[in-house]
Amino acid sequence: MGTTRVNFRLPEKLIEKADVAAEVSHKNRTEIVVEALQDYLDDIEDQERFREAVVELYLDDEIGFEALKGFVGRQDAESVRASKALLRRGDELADDLADL
Repeated sequence: MGTTRVNFRLPEKLIEKADVAAEVSHKNRTEIVVEALQDYLDDIEDQERFREAVVELYLDDEIGFEALKGFVGRQDAESVRASKALLRRGDELADDLADL
């Protein structure tokens, strides 16, 4: 897995705690932040409301299929993609019928 450099600000107290945790665990600050973020994402991914919100983002074309798959898994993402295609066809059919 590749990495990307990011630049963001954190409160000084949080950095101090991360540095202490890094020293105690013999890791660097980046490893501490990566692990904390991964733990957060693992926890939130299990929440049904979060998963529903991710699906809505996909249905609204705000995120792509790969991002959806990363959060809900391949099988559920395929189901959502198929549902999205059916919804689009239904909308197109409704528009065609309205033009008659």
